[in-house]
Amino acid sequence: MTLARQIALALGCAALQAAGAATADAGDWTANFRYRHESVDDAAFARDASADTLRLRLGWSRGFGQGWSVGLEGEGVAEVGDDFNSGANGRSAYPLVPDARALEVNQAWLRWRGERAGATLGRQRLLLDNQRFVGNVGWRQNEQTYDAVLLEATPRTGLTLRYAWLDRVHRVSGDEARDPLARERDLDAHLANLAWQGGAGTLVGYAYVLEDQDVATASTRTLGLRWTGERALGAAKLGWALEAARQRDHAGNPRDIDADYFLVEPSLTAAGLAWKLGWEQLGGDGANAFQTPLATLHAFNGWADKFLVTPANGLDDRYASVSGKFGRGKLEGKLGWTVAFHDFNADRGGAGYGREWDASLSFPLPAGFSGLVKLADYRSDGFARDTRKLWLQVERNWP
Repeated sequence: MTLARQIALALGCAALQAAGAATADAGDWTANFRYRHESVDDAAFARDASADTLRLRLGWSRGFGQGWSVGLEGEGVAEVGDDFNSGANGRSAYPLVPDARALEVNQAWLRWRGERAGATLGRQRLLLDNQRFVGNVGWRQNEQTYDAVLLEATPRTGLTLRYAWLDRVHRVSGDEARDPLARERDLDAHLANLAWQGGAGTLVGYAYVLEDQDVATASTRTLGLRWTGERALGAAKLGWALEAARQRDHAGNPRDIDADYFLVEPSLTAAGLAWKLGWEQLGGDGANAFQTPLATLHAFNGWADKFLVTPANGLDDRYASVSGKFGRGKLEGKLGWTVAFHDFNADRGGAGYGREWDASLSFPLPAGFSGLVKLADYRSDGFARDTRKLWLQVERNWP
C-alpha cells in the first residue's frame, strides 16, 4: 500500500472518529487571500513579464481523543492574464514567475501530541531551522508541502529531536512544470535534526539524506552544524548565526559531489533598527556545487532569484541589511521596511557574478488586510543578465 493510500485511510478513520465524537466542537477554520502583481524586466528576454495571480486557501482542523487532531487544507491559484512564464504554461518568451495555476490539497494530516513527543502523518508543511535546507517556499503562491512522516521528541528541557521521512515533495510549480527540477518529485529522504538550547545559544546538528527517485542528480547527503544566539548589550542586542556543512552525492547520483557550505552572520538590534552582516558560501568545483533544492530559496541570495540553482563554480554571497518600523498615530510601529545589498562572486576562481539591491515596505490596510511593496535590482557582472523585479501585494488571513 502506497503512503498516499495509507494517509487517505488514516485520515478517513480519523475524520469519522472526530465527526462521531460527543461534542459540539466543529473544529477550527482558517482562510487566506493573497493577490499579487509581479513584474520582471530581465535583459535576457525581449519581453517583460507581468503576472497577476490570486491565491485562496481554506483549512480546517479538529482535535479529538487524547492528544489527537486531524487537518485538511485546500489551495487554489488563479492566473489573471498570461504575460509571463509560470514554468508550466509554455510562455517561454517571457521571464519566469513561478506562480502557476493550481487547485490542490495543500495539507492533509493526522497528528498526535503527547507531553514530550509527537507525530504527524500525511501531507504537511515542514520548516527546519531557518529553512535553508528544508522549507515551504511560503513566498510563492502555491506552497511547497511534503507527503511525510514527522516524529518529534523533547526528552529533556532544551533538547529537541526531529526526524522526518519524505515520500514526495509537492513543488510550487506543480506537476506540470516543464523543468524536471521544478516538478513534484518522489523521494526516499531521511531528515534528522537535533537541537540543544542552553545559555550559550542554540546548537543544531543535522543530517539530510535525500534520494530523489525522479532526478538522480539531486540525490545528496548533507551533514552540518548550526549555532545561533543573542546577548544583551545594554539596550541593544547582539546576535549571531554560524553554520558549516558538507554535501556529497548519494544513492546512485552519477555526479561526483563533495562540496562545503558555511555561513557567518552577526547582527545588532539597537534604537529600533535591526542591522545584519553576512557571508555565505556554497562550494563548487567547476562541475558540481552545493545545492539546497528543498529550501525556501527566495529568502536567500537576493530576491531577484538569480541563484536558485548554485552555479558550478559555487557562490560567495557577502551581504548587509537593515530593517525597522515607523509610523504615526494609529500606524505607529506598523509600517515595516527592509533594505539589503548583496555582492555575488564565484567560490572557485573568484569571478564576479554581480550585485543586488533589495527593498520592501509592508503596511496595514483597512478590514484586516495588509499590503506589501517589494523591489529587487540585480546588476550582472558577467553572470546571467541585469534583472529588475517589482511586487505589489494585498493579503488577509482569517482568523
